[in-house]
Amino acid sequence: MQRGAAMDENKEISKNAGDVEVADLLTTKMAQLKQELAKTIIGQEKVINLVLNAILSNGHSLLVGVPGLAKTLLVQSLAKVLQLQFGRIQFTPDLMPTDIMGAEILDQNRQFSFVKGPIFTNLLLADEINRTPPKTQAALLEAMQEKKVTVGGKDYLLPKPFFTLATQNPIEQEGTYPLPEAQLDRFMYQVNLDYPKFEEEIAVVKKTTSAQNIQQREILSAKELLHFQDLVRRVPVAENVVEYAVKLTTKTRPNIGQVNNLANKFISFGAGPRASQFLIIGAKSNALLHGKLSPDIEDVQEVAPAVLRHRVQKNYKAEAEGLSIEELIQKLI
Repeated sequence: MQRGAAMDENKEISKNAGDVEVADLLTTKMAQLKQELAKTIIGQEKVINLVLNAILSNGHSLLVGVPGLAKTLLVQSLAKVLQLQFGRIQFTPDLMPTDIMGAEILDQNRQFSFVKGPIFTNLLLADEINRTPPKTQAALLEAMQEKKVTVGGKDYLLPKPFFTLATQNPIEQEGTYPLPEAQLDRFMYQVNLDYPKFEEEIAVVKKTTSAQNIQQREILSAKELLHFQDLVRRVPVAENVVEYAVKLTTKTRPNIGQVNNLANKFISFGAGPRASQFLIIGAKSNALLHGKLSPDIEDVQEVAPAVLRHRVQKNYKAEAEGLSIEELIQKLI
């Protein structure tokens, strides 16, 4: 990383600024952003850190939790403080791909023109994504991976930056369509939300049942965010950290040369190469969020559960012994 001209944290990033100065500004901005989110989101520090990590890494997140845990409010608040265009799609059984991507229509001049769907936004909330059939779920695949959609043989680029934050209820399974592995693999993280602590729930009830007019400041611009994403890619990584990430992914795969007995015994199938990529890019973002200029193995370990939990499937032996995916991942780490 290179040093350059110093910057005022309240101004845009200077063209002459070095990577170290931009990293310092990123740390400051993220701290301010968390303060603004705390005005509406009580607790959930780990969830917020993971979502911010994914955004800095230019990745998508799947938020899994029971209703009422502020999943939607978190996404709306993020769009506000990041000054991003926000779009929401409520996934239902009758939703069609054209309801997401848009469609070509015949206008009054008898010419076909493309009307963009709600996916053409910066921050897309895919609410209850597992409530729509696979045909409609698949409409997101190209957008999430290549940041474009294809309609009528033409490619339409999505605005930059583009993120999908999808929500899913882990309890209610009636009338749902489980996401296929190819769809799950597009999500950088699966972020599990748990019930708030007793003191946090008291604070939530007080805040939401009183007459309060909460105003959140805008902390980042889309231009600044894109600059920070470029910085994450330039963060150097030691060879041993890369090797650790790849070995960790490899250990989840049963019946291959370098596998350990745990995978052979309890795992049906493991994570693919995209997991290794996300472990490293997530570790880079995690390092920057903690004021470090290069990630270490501890940064990989911190993001590993969110990267692996939706990419590893346990077998019937693990079910019989009552082992959860979380326990298996911790044993592998």
